[in-house]
Amino acid sequence: MTEKREERKAKRKEKAAAVKEKIKSAVEKRITKQTNPNAVTQNRLELLITVVSKSKAEYYLDLIQSFEVNMQFLALARGTADEKMRSYIGLTDSDKAVIFSVIQEKKVPDAMHMLEDKFDTIKNGKGIAFTVPFSSVIGTLIYGFLSNNRMAVKETK
Repeated sequence: MTEKREERKAKRKEKAAAVKEKIKSAVEKRITKQTNPNAVTQNRLELLITVVSKSKAEYYLDLIQSFEVNMQFLALARGTADEKMRSYIGLTDSDKAVIFSVIQEKKVPDAMHMLEDKFDTIKNGKGIAFTVPFSSVIGTLIYGFLSNNRMAVKETK
């Protein structure tokens, strides 16, 4: 009986050692990733999506560009709410513009605060804005352009 207990104890110790080794290797991998000099972690990018009235689209394009946004795309849209529903929430027209902007993560809070302020203070300037994080970007040149980071662009020899 005691031999079986000793065997079980030994197996548990082996399993515990294996789990500890897995944890240790996972932590080492994570540390290696964080100290990788080629990894870009400080300047992540997000897609800022802003829906505004079509008549105010140019104004908001210029406003967002002031946050070092190098790429923006404007798409015309039409709201789906009927006249009665729009009148309840204070909207007059259903012609909208959707602005897609690539912005640095560290500039998002300032941009969102500024947009919220403009949505409240500009006549017929109501809109919505939200961001979606990028998980990756292919190529240093593309990243350098999108993040407005001249240091990420390769030098020609």
